[in-house]
Amino acid sequence: MSDISRTDELLPQRHAGPLDGPCRTAARDVFARRAHEHAAAAREREEAAKAVCRDCPVRVPCRRHALAGRVPHGVRGGLTPAERRSLLMDAR
Repeated sequence: MSDISRTDELLPQRHAGPLDGPCRTAARDVFARRAHEHAAAAREREEAAKAVCRDCPVRVPCRRHALAGRVPHGVRGGLTPAERRSLLMDAR
């Protein structure tokens, strides 16, 4: 995992094109919260999404895109919305 603790890496330029990772095909259902999803089910789903992200070749640009665009939902670049909010708050 790359070091994401550095402030200058949190808000890079927006990614110019579509990201082509494994989440765009087979594993899409684990990346977004479902309506009426219980907390335990949400944690399991988020961990499954993070597992897909772990070896993804576009994880870092995806993470940067989600941080720069302040994406409020779904696991992106291996981070949950709460984790992204925390990183952005820490960067202030």
